[in-house]
Amino acid sequence: MDDLRYVSRYMRGHRLEMLGAATLIFLETVCELVIPFLMARIVDVGIAEKNLALVFATGRQMLVVAVIAGVCGFAYSRLSAQAAMGFGANLRDAEYAHLQDYSFANLDEFESSSLVTRLTTDITVIQNAFVMGVRPLLRSPVMLIAGLVLACAMSARLAVVFFVIIPLLAVALGLIVCHVAPLYAVLQQAMDRLNQTLQEDLVAIRAIKAYVREGHVEKRFEAVNADLADTATHTFSGAVLNMPVFQTAMALANVGLLWFGGLMVAKGQIGVGTLTGFMSYVLLIMNSLNMISSVFLLLARAITSIGRVCQVLREEPSMDPNPGGLRQVADGSVEFRDVSFKYNPDAKANVLEHVSLRFSPGSTVGILGGTGSGKTSLVQLIPRLYDATEGQVLVGGREVRNYDVHALRAGVGMVLQKNVLFSGTVRDNLRWGNPDATDEQILAACHVACVDEFLDRIGGLDADLGHGGGNVSGGQKQRLCIARTLLSDPKVIVFDDSTSAVDTATDARIRAGLARLTGVTKVIIAQRVSSVMDADQIVILDDGRVHATGTHAELLASDPIYQELYYSQTATATEGDANGAE
Repeated sequence: MDDLRYVSRYMRGHRLEMLGAATLIFLETVCELVIPFLMARIVDVGIAEKNLALVFATGRQMLVVAVIAGVCGFAYSRLSAQAAMGFGANLRDAEYAHLQDYSFANLDEFESSSLVTRLTTDITVIQNAFVMGVRPLLRSPVMLIAGLVLACAMSARLAVVFFVIIPLLAVALGLIVCHVAPLYAVLQQAMDRLNQTLQEDLVAIRAIKAYVREGHVEKRFEAVNADLADTATHTFSGAVLNMPVFQTAMALANVGLLWFGGLMVAKGQIGVGTLTGFMSYVLLIMNSLNMISSVFLLLARAITSIGRVCQVLREEPSMDPNPGGLRQVADGSVEFRDVSFKYNPDAKANVLEHVSLRFSPGSTVGILGGTGSGKTSLVQLIPRLYDATEGQVLVGGREVRNYDVHALRAGVGMVLQKNVLFSGTVRDNLRWGNPDATDEQILAACHVACVDEFLDRIGGLDADLGHGGGNVSGGQKQRLCIARTLLSDPKVIVFDDSTSAVDTATDARIRAGLARLTGVTKVIIAQRVSSVMDADQIVILDDGRVHATGTHAELLASDPIYQELYYSQTATATEGDANGAE
């Protein structure tokens, strides 16, 4: 119930439509309850007394009541659809907007495929339950109670049949609902796994074809698809049991009423019209029970989906964005004061341990280290993609938590390790860095990032990059991402191994272009020593700790890790040149 109350706030703007729909349901139900009474009057009075005027007059009344019921039903369908679609749109907007407030730590809690399912399938389930469930949910109890009361008013003795069969039917339908309801959560989890597999395979389709692994991924997809099919079959095979149970109860009720009703008619205790009207209430009452069962099954699935959506909406962002904080980064100085960090508070070991560093404004800083040494984790603390577990991170002389996080990230540009481009043109993608950038500014950034070397070949700024930048190579993607970050005009730029896919000559030209940028602190994570050997400061990380700092000459003279990296890469390059000469 807490989840239902929580999501009800997103009905705003559609409550009048919902109220109107409920009123129309009530009117429709009243009209349907009146019709059997009018039918009994025609049979017992009009036909029995051969009063055609009464028959026609009552028939006209039935027609009017039926038309009113039909109009109310049509209007309800229109209003309920508008309310359901608006409610779903509000819920989807709220969920997506809340996701934008998530920190990286929050996003680590959910699989992207699960988030997609919660934004699409789960909300569609909620909308369908709203459209198809509200009407029977409101109608059925009213029709059940009113039908029983009116049936008792017609013949209390004959109504005993209902009071025998209805409890048995209610118990059977209740057992079905209790059995099926928990299975819907399992079904949605199977849907998550299917979406995850599908997403991975479509993103990696080029790698799949390159490694000729089509057969492997087909079998993997068949497995998760079969799992979903089996789960759905098990779930819905239980859900559809309510229909045969209902039909059995309906048949027993009809037999019982016709048996006892026929005896009562033969004895003159009731009229034929009364029995005919009573049989109409049989259908009304039994249909009410069936609808109640169906709506509970529908709501059981919807409640599962509501819980999954609420799990996203109630997830508190682990990072305070501090909207009232500092709005401007003063300069490009960066400082780490005894910083320790771990991704999960429950983790036993830190990723970074007691890191203390200072980068001067406008300087170039290189960061080297083995895989898993904490390089990426370190630089992600600068723009507050994650918060330090212990210690302080300062940018522009102020602790990063004191900034409005959006202002901080505007002042700290970051070229991520995983290059991300979007569908659209080169111009559209680069303007993510600065939506107001002119073509001259875009071309200037392209020149620094060496994008101009291939820009004309792919069609200029209007070239379509395709889905996820699939129309350009890995190295071209990296250069486009660098240009995009340069357009944001930050005080600090972090390059997280962002030239790993370009050749050494292009890497050198990019470094030369970056060196001409004044007033910007460049923090470069690299695998190649040549990418950072001209830096003002080089930091060597080892197992999450600062192993050494210094210039190229200082480290080459004194640090064994740096010496090993330098000489191994120099030897490899020399061997490559020698082989090329041969």
